[in-house]
Amino acid sequence: MNPQKKFHLVFSLVMGAMMIFIMTFVITTVNVGWSAQFLGLWMKAFAIAYVVGVPVIFFLAPVARQLTGRLLGVAP
Repeated sequence: MNPQKKFHLVFSLVMGAMMIFIMTFVITTVNVGWSAQFLGLWMKAFAIAYVVGVPVIFFLAPVARQLTGRLLGVAP
């Protein structure tokens, strides 16, 4: 695997973990509050969202970079 593709894959894994960790925490807190089930529900939501979110980030990050470049009139 070439270094640029490897970087993009690792970036997707790390960015996915950070974003999904925060977002699932917030949404789980809003939906169930601080209950005895919170941790289990949060971890389940995180696992599902991570499996879905990382491929989305992997495939859509280049599209978002291009779109942002066009919107700002700069090369991505």
